[in-house]
Amino acid sequence: MRLALLGCGTVGSEVVRLLHGQAADLAARIGAPLEIAGIAVRRLGRDRGDLPVDPTLFTTDALGLIKRDDVDVVVEVVGGIEPARGWLVEALRAGKSVVTANKALLAEDGAALHDAAAEGGGDLYYEASVAGAIPLLRPLRESLHGDRINRVTGIVNGTTNFILSAMDATGAGFAEALEEATELGYAEADPTADVEGFDAAAKAAILASLAFHTRVGAADVHREGITEVTAADVASAKAMGCTIKLLCIAARGADAAGREAVSVRVHPAMIPLGHPLASVGDAFNAVFVEAEAAGPLMFYGRGAGGAPTASAVLGDVVAVSRNRLAGVRSPSESAYADLPVRPMGEALTRYHISLDVADRPGVLEAVAGVFARHDVSIATVRQGPAGGGAAGRGEDADLVIVTHVAPDAALAATVGELRGLDIVRSVASVLRVEGGL
Repeated sequence: MRLALLGCGTVGSEVVRLLHGQAADLAARIGAPLEIAGIAVRRLGRDRGDLPVDPTLFTTDALGLIKRDDVDVVVEVVGGIEPARGWLVEALRAGKSVVTANKALLAEDGAALHDAAAEGGGDLYYEASVAGAIPLLRPLRESLHGDRINRVTGIVNGTTNFILSAMDATGAGFAEALEEATELGYAEADPTADVEGFDAAAKAAILASLAFHTRVGAADVHREGITEVTAADVASAKAMGCTIKLLCIAARGADAAGREAVSVRVHPAMIPLGHPLASVGDAFNAVFVEAEAAGPLMFYGRGAGGAPTASAVLGDVVAVSRNRLAGVRSPSESAYADLPVRPMGEALTRYHISLDVADRPGVLEAVAGVFARHDVSIATVRQGPAGGGAAGRGEDADLVIVTHVAPDAALAATVGELRGLDIVRSVASVLRVEGGL
């Protein structure tokens, strides 16, 4: 089996090393040896250290490499939308099998890739696009096809999980925790894709598409990052027996018209310490799947890094190579359900709201009235002096409210009205609460 490798950075280099170091085992598992036909890179002269590969295999002509008749499988680890989309569509239409780790492309235009695969008759595998080495997409795509999945909740970005874990452990603010993550190599020089939730949103779209047999794109995912999470939020979560995680949540349920639909969102949320995801620390990933027959399932492991991601890539290479030798292809995309995607306003959640209010009689009654007008029920209220200082009436007080479950639109409208009250000096923070607290 002849492979064209597109990209030879952190992940691509590890793919080459694994191919070289495990050549005999891979050949035995597949039934034929794997050979690299060529490696497309941006710069030929770059120093790649002791990479065990013939230097003459490198080329800057990715499209020319893909079109070669002796290429059976195209492995793409370049990332980004273009030119990767054009390369992979060309390969798939030509009947070649494709293995990709490109979450951004799959979330942006996975439909084009699936359509091209159906047209050409080749395989499209992408286990490495979500949660690195964790075997997750194949179980959703194949093992659980006899079941009905109702909800997928996950921590799918290692950078943000490291930052929030550090804030929880040390009491540091977001900026300090991000600086530590950058120094340790967990965060990129430009961490925007991670801390603003773009990376997790792309992965959420892929998970929802597989879980609910519906094409879900990045534009369908409600996205919020962690840049507004403060040390005070983390402390408040601790006081409630919770921790804060950036969650991707994909759920099946009825929309406003009573039709079956899905909602997909990414945002920071408080979860109780007893939740299976609460103990996931450092840069690890974990995904919690709730299925009707199988019940709750947990997938946990390293979600990023060269070697873990390359492991997932090679697993896909073995699968598609076996298929080609047998003259078969994997089941095509399953999008038969074609469920509508609910807007964020219809998603059911709970809010933790911290208010700085005037410390005088009647305040709690006025605040409770706002919740009642929006049909939002209050679960708990905690009141104390502003800043957590000594007891005794002062000018301001802190009011912390946790709601019962309600539509997000009603909760957001409640917060909007609270901001306009004279007795509310400021809405210090708003965080969603998930996980059955």
